[in-house]
Amino acid sequence: MICGVALTAGCSMLAAPRCAQPLQLSVNEMLYFGTATPDGVVSAKQWADFLNEAVTPRFPQGFSSWQASGRWQSADGQLIRERSYVVAIDHRDELRSDAAVREIIALYKKQFQQEAVLRVRSLACTMF
Repeated sequence: MICGVALTAGCSMLAAPRCAQPLQLSVNEMLYFGTATPDGVVSAKQWADFLNEAVTPRFPQGFSSWQASGRWQSADGQLIRERSYVVAIDHRDELRSDAAVREIIALYKKQFQQEAVLRVRSLACTMF
């Protein structure tokens, strides 16, 4: 299944790829976090703390994170340009992992007063 989640969820069914041994079917999550807040921006230290406290405990097997430049349209139609962070997580297709990603998104939105976090979910073949 491929999903994009920002303000609402939208999914379409795709055929799962066939993974040749030793690869296994996995889920690739790409999470996009904007940094503009009502009080300024999310600092590099705040981001590092968020990764340490919210992401690492839920995905101790690993993930990647990098800085990006983002643009998106808010619910009121305003075009927002902001520094962003991207987190890429590959995991097995399990309810526990899906719940962990949802928790990360909810924590970020609450902590930094964000309207949305973009979630792109796709199937992949991975060697764990």
